[in-house]
Amino acid sequence: MVEVKTYHLKPTELIPNSPYVLIHYPALLLKEVKRNDFNATDVHDIFTSNGWPVQWVAKYGPTQTSHYHSAAHECMAVISGEGATIRFGVADTSSDEEANTHGSGYEDGGVEVQARLGDVFVIPAGVAHKTHDPKPEGAIFKFHDAKGADSRKIVEKIELDGEFMMIGAYPSGDSWDFAVGGDHEGQYDNVWSVSKPEKDPVLGTSKDGLCGLWGERSCL
Repeated sequence: MVEVKTYHLKPTELIPNSPYVLIHYPALLLKEVKRNDFNATDVHDIFTSNGWPVQWVAKYGPTQTSHYHSAAHECMAVISGEGATIRFGVADTSSDEEANTHGSGYEDGGVEVQARLGDVFVIPAGVAHKTHDPKPEGAIFKFHDAKGADSRKIVEKIELDGEFMMIGAYPSGDSWDFAVGGDHEGQYDNVWSVSKPEKDPVLGTSKDGLCGLWGERSCL
């Protein structure tokens, strides 16, 4: 039985969010990532086989800007490290990173979720997210661009050194942007119109996954 948690995040003054639910699969890939011979290509191949090409692998630093993707749904999986906090659904409102992360420099509402090894997140277009406080501490953010025909070769060479790392994929044909709070004021309908993928990035056509959970859009 697949464990699944869902969150319906309504639009805010600055963030479109989505009529589709945010999906969190705790430990869905834990068995795979804990194998002694695990390589990130194992997750790459699962995503790609379901029509979600991998486009990046990232090692996370202390915090990042809250952002969303206006033209693509996103899947992220934790492939290394102990864990991190991800804040979903709200924009940063301060120019000070510490205030944005631990103070009051962000919108009211949203949810904070603990991301742990093997977790998978399916994030609808428009849903804001911000990863911070990774464990172990002390890493510097590093982004590996893995778009294109050589994505598997790029992913294969990435060293998993125990720092908190995630791998990201998007449905075939979708290109992602980096939008922040207020970027789509008055244009939320455009973000909500991004089409539903044919398959879940891990569960394929199973009704336990995206195909069932996004069967009907929620009312905003």
